[in-house]
Amino acid sequence: MLRLITDFDGPIIDVSERYYQVYLLCLEKTRRSNQTVQELSKAEFWRMKRSRISETQIAITSGFDDSQVADFVKLRKQTVHTQPYFQHDTLIPGAMEALLKVQLAGVDLLVMTMRRVRELDYALKKFDLERFFPENRRYCLSNDYVKTRDVEDKPLLMARALKELHPASNTWMVGDTEADIASAKKYNIKVMAVESGIRDRQSLEFFQPDLIVKDFASSVDLFLKAN
Repeated sequence: MLRLITDFDGPIIDVSERYYQVYLLCLEKTRRSNQTVQELSKAEFWRMKRSRISETQIAITSGFDDSQVADFVKLRKQTVHTQPYFQHDTLIPGAMEALLKVQLAGVDLLVMTMRRVRELDYALKKFDLERFFPENRRYCLSNDYVKTRDVEDKPLLMARALKELHPASNTWMVGDTEADIASAKKYNIKVMAVESGIRDRQSLEFFQPDLIVKDFASSVDLFLKAN
């Protein structure tokens, strides 16, 4: 049995507009009346995010002083994973077609994400993806889970999946962050990193995935060709 484990945001869902809209909100809420700030374009903001520039530095670049940075960072953390901002997410081009290919090939497909149950369920329903990921193939955080760091939390999901699932003859992981790469490497699972998410190629190379590909569709093509 072949198994493909995929992250959700990055390979399948484009979160860039949600993150940018939250950035604009934080900009407006943090600035003092009559304060001039430097509003980053979406392209510049996303370039900084993908190159792992901190929220603190993004706040400073946007014109905030030390007394405002903490408020900016706190508001961003409180807001970025809340409604109504999830409505800004979109499907990565080609992701739906790639999921269909995997399903038709009879591959055991799992989603493994740092989203909470309600956040994942909302997106699966919105984008008509429930058919690809039955409930016993969804590995995500409970609604009341207290997050620490993704690179620590995500391997716990991988451990749970490997404990619950029957062994597969060949398993690959697809993701877009260091947490995905760390989770796969910890359990000797081959990992493909995609450039369609929140990390640029240079950042991904630092964490040494087995392969770096353009997007989820490319990863599926490679996976099916190799098997």
